[in-house]
This record gives sequence, structure tokens and C-alpha cells, in this order.
Amino acid sequence: MEDMVLRLVYLYPLRMNIYGDRGNVRTLQQRAAWRGMTLEVVPAEIGDTPDFAAVDLVLVGGGEDHAQRAVADDLRALKGPGLRRAVEDGLPVLAICGGYQLLGAYYRPAEGDDLPGLGILPLHTVHPGVAAQRCTGNVVVSWRGQRLVGFENHGGRTYLDGGAPLGRVEIGYGNNGDDGLEGCMVGAVYGTYLHGPLLPKNPTLADHLLTLAARRRGLPDLPPLDDTLEQRTHAAALARVQEHAARHRA
Repeated sequence: MEDMVLRLVYLYPLRMNIYGDRGNVRTLQQRAAWRGMTLEVVPAEIGDTPDFAAVDLVLVGGGEDHAQRAVADDLRALKGPGLRRAVEDGLPVLAICGGYQLLGAYYRPAEGDDLPGLGILPLHTVHPGVAAQRCTGNVVVSWRGQRLVGFENHGGRTYLDGGAPLGRVEIGYGNNGDDGLEGCMVGAVYGTYLHGPLLPKNPTLADHLLTLAARRRGLPDLPPLDDTLEQRTHAAALARVQEHAARHRA
């Protein structure tokens, strides 16, 4: 797959990048490079208008309420129309935490006005108030017959108004701590609360996103990698979370 180039738009890397979300970009780059591919990263901050029709993958990380408020208008007005059209054409997107919330209909923070979202994902998010307990800790989610491992820290509670969850919560809170669901996916758009960062801990999900991007570009399927070390690390992370949860229950 020499000389194969994919392009990724990384939305708001200076503002929406907590808990190591930038590591997701690095993971996608490295796993592409191991296959002789190049993943070009196009950062897009406030005021930038990337050509989403010319890219293969979009990623947006998480941010606190003040960061979300800073980017919400720009996301909706400048980037929203082009992103919506590209998503309808099958563009893969990974949105995490605050970015996940802003792809929904709206986010109602603990204080201040609602933040209207893009409405790409059928969901809404409500923060129950500054006195409410945050959804914080390690999390395990069942996904496509596997387990995703990550870390969550969010005050908002997300409720799906359609679509499908990314997976079901085995350990942790997930979308809202009540319905046992985590994340949302519609077409090739994936939203989740999992930090960690997510993709280094879950290389299968990273390859899934790269595969979607490559197929949309008309490229051959990705050749497999020797992920012995990655699988061992994933199993160790999963075991630690399960042991911690068992001790907490005891």
C-alpha cells in the first residue's frame, strides 16, 4: 500500500484535547504508517473552513464546558454545513466527550444557555447541575463482540433519540449512568465518552476507522498487523479495570 495517502481533519486541537485525546491522532498515523500509508493531519481551529469533501476521516476530542462554548458557534456556522454533507456521503467521524455532545441536538450545561449542536447524531445532553455527581472513572464497553476500555469524566447526561449505541456498559456510567448504553453511532459517525486516550488502548477500533476511510477512498482493505503487544496491553488494562470494579463492589 505504498504511496497511499489518507487525510484527517482534526477539529479544534488546541481547545478540545483533554485526557490525551491527541493520542488518538498519533495512533491512527502510526497504524497507517506500519502499512506503508501516510495519514496527513489537517488541524482546523476557529475560523478555519476545511474542505470536508476532500478528506477521509474527521476527529474531534473532548473539552470542558468553556471550551465547548468557545467552539460551538464556529462548529455550527462555519464547519457544520460542509461536515453534514460529507457525513451524508459516508465520511467517517470519531467524536469524543465534548465533541460527542456537540454532534447532538443540544447540550444543556449546568449554567448558562443551551449550546445548539449539529444534529448529526440523534441525541441530546443535559447537565443535572453543579451539585450532581460527575460520571467519572474507568469504563468497559461491549462493542462488536469485543470490549473497549477507557476513562470517562463528564457531568452531562446524554440520551439517545434514535440511532444505535456504540455499545453497552459493563463497567462505568456510559451515556447517563441509567440506561446502560454508551456512545452513539449513525452510519460512519461514532460518538463516545471514552478517553484514555481511546484508540491506543483499543487498536481494533482504530483499524475499524482506518478501514472505513480507506474503503470510502476506494483503497484495498488494510493488511493485518502483528498486534501481539497491543492485545497483551489491552488485556492487562481490561484486567485492571475489572479487578478495581470487583474490589469496589466488595
